[in-house]
Amino acid sequence: MSEAKLPRKLLLEVVTPEGLLMRDEVDDVVVPGALGYFGVLPGHAPFLSALGMGEISYGKQGARRYLTCCAGFCEVLPDRVNILAEAGERVEDIDAAHVEEARARAVERLKAVRDEEGYEEASQAYRAAVTGKAATRRRRG
Repeated sequence: MSEAKLPRKLLLEVVTPEGLLMRDEVDDVVVPGALGYFGVLPGHAPFLSALGMGEISYGKQGARRYLTCCAGFCEVLPDRVNILAEAGERVEDIDAAHVEEARARAVERLKAVRDEEGYEEASQAYRAAVTGKAATRRRRG
């Protein structure tokens, strides 16, 4: 009986409501799941996960590359990772000045919240801005 061969690469596809963000063959992927980050290598057991907010990182030809994502779902298969995100950006497309302005606006929104109403939206805007800011630091580093 012949032994099944494990795939050597993963096809990573990230889609947002705006369209296809990326599709590429990669060595590994690290994804922000709703309950924390998880890593995927070729041959991983299939599963589905809700996405959290954070950075998707992937290895390709010895280099790490990054995207941001916010909410959605991730499907892991032995030879591919499909990500359907509510929002996401390539790190190289993030405008650092715009992200800093968004962070400052989010801080002001959080300061203005007096009860539970509006807190979740303000908090999410802040987390998204901080994630974008952290991602722009990677681009410089």
